[in-house]
Amino acid sequence: MARGAQPSASLLLFSLGLVLLCFTSGSTIRTVEGQKTWCVAKPSADDKVLTANLNYACSQVNCGVIQQGGPCFNPNNLVSHAAVAMNLYYAAHGRNAWNCYFQNSALVVQSDPSYGSCTYY
Repeated sequence: MARGAQPSASLLLFSLGLVLLCFTSGSTIRTVEGQKTWCVAKPSADDKVLTANLNYACSQVNCGVIQQGGPCFNPNNLVSHAAVAMNLYYAAHGRNAWNCYFQNSALVVQSDPSYGSCTYY
């Protein structure tokens, strides 16, 4: 486009369509054909980032289930505890993809990560 030229209406509509496509495709991550989703920690995530995520999520939601004696305490490791806390935050804030970003250390999954008596909501 020449300097100072105005974009055509079709170019603007095309650009708007791409923006809408990107915006709506992000929200479809939340459910796929009505399927529930969960947010889990990436096992390869940095420990410092996971610790920060765990602390942040637990400052926003009740993380009692990962306390000693709680149903999600075991396995007693950072990735597991962070995954539970991050999912609690994700669920409490509407299961939107942006609520599972956590400095790119989390994933939205379609398989229920619940195990034993630990239920992911």
